[in-house]
Amino acid sequence: MRTPLTFAFPGRLDLNTGGYAYDRQLIVGLSALGWAVEPLSLGEGFPAPDAEQLRGAEERLSALPDGRLVVIDGLAYGVLPDWAAREAGRLAILALVHHPLALETGLSGDAQATLRASEIRALSLARHVIVTSPMTARELVANYDVPDDRITVALPGTEPGPLAPGGNEPPHIVSVGTLTRRKGHDTLLQALSRITDLDWRASIAGSRDLDPQTAQALYALCNELGLSGRVTFLGDRPDARALMATGDLFALASRYEGYGMVFAEALSQGLPVVACHAGAVPEVVPQGAGLLVAPDDPTAFAAALRRLLSSPQERRKFAEAARVAGLNLPAWQDTAAIVSRLLTGLAAGIPKGIS
Repeated sequence: MRTPLTFAFPGRLDLNTGGYAYDRQLIVGLSALGWAVEPLSLGEGFPAPDAEQLRGAEERLSALPDGRLVVIDGLAYGVLPDWAAREAGRLAILALVHHPLALETGLSGDAQATLRASEIRALSLARHVIVTSPMTARELVANYDVPDDRITVALPGTEPGPLAPGGNEPPHIVSVGTLTRRKGHDTLLQALSRITDLDWRASIAGSRDLDPQTAQALYALCNELGLSGRVTFLGDRPDARALMATGDLFALASRYEGYGMVFAEALSQGLPVVACHAGAVPEVVPQGAGLLVAPDDPTAFAAALRRLLSSPQERRKFAEAARVAGLNLPAWQDTAAIVSRLLTGLAAGIPKGIS
């Protein structure tokens, strides 16, 4: 008999972000390994639900039967400490942390402190914590009081994508990331404004809906910098891998990444990367395959872009290194296997007859 597993997530599972892609792929992979996975939406509003949204999510989770294994996406779980305190004794709760909530860009000091305290308490009540990078594991041990023996690292898989042949005239800069402050598109635009003497065009793909205010500010900045004739905002693109195959280099100035799946995808398609020393990005993008600069430094970001744009030979060298790095990335079945082994161990401790 297949062991039942509830996989709880906020909002809609079909959202086109790295975190939701991870959730979807993990559900598919665990199902293929024999788990009876029940997806459970916790509703909208996370990680800042109103009282009604919070109550609805807690009711859905509290309706689960005693002893149920339940994986809860950290975007919701980090703000559910009261629920976890009530239910941790009867449910086998696993938290899936893509990155700590308090590290989102743009939060006030008070908001950061509130989220951090909430997540520390919630994580203390989880049976185990799954993270998507060694960097996040270190962060939880150092600053969230989670013992390292209660953490399992399950790196995201990377699906194969079409190789980018390059050689475009003008060179095509591709950027993929939701139009939110954390993704640093403002830094990218400011960097591009410093290299207008070079020949290039740029495409930015990413949802406008998650942070409409930031999206509008980016459009205004693009016009203000005189880039509207060379930079195209494409909106949400489910075919982002096909877009990346048309590029000569990948550029994203994220201020923080819990892993950065899109960087791994770019590497697997042979795209040189320009990015920032932020979060787990240095763990994903090896030396020689990309150029990493400090976050929030448009001048340094522009210099890195200039270096690759100015030399086709340099771009080819970095592209070859990116392809090699891409071959060493884990597949999604590897991710699912790691989590499945963890779940099997936890399930063995659940009394028979309880499901």
